Amino acid sequence: MAAREQNERRFKNWDDFADGGRRYWTDRRGIVSGFQRMIKVVDAHEKTLQVVQEIYNDAGELIERHQKFPVDSGHESLVDEE
Repeated sequence: MAAREQNERRFKNWDDFADGGRRYWTDRRGIVSGFQRMIKVVDAHEKTLQVVQEIYNDAGELIERHQKFPVDSGHESLVDEE
């Protein structure tokens, strides 16, 4: 279990929830285009509840989502592939 200070170092952004939990996130530019957002949701004791990777295109539109924890659901495409 990560301490709050560790999460704050790794994730530069966060929202506080009324129950004491937090939603952390960090963005990383893509090599060719777009960006990746890693999201970590924790409870008031910093226990990890969910980890999700989101992929955005150059226009900032969410195009793919991948839940990694608690169950790895694989990549889910959110746009029609042509």
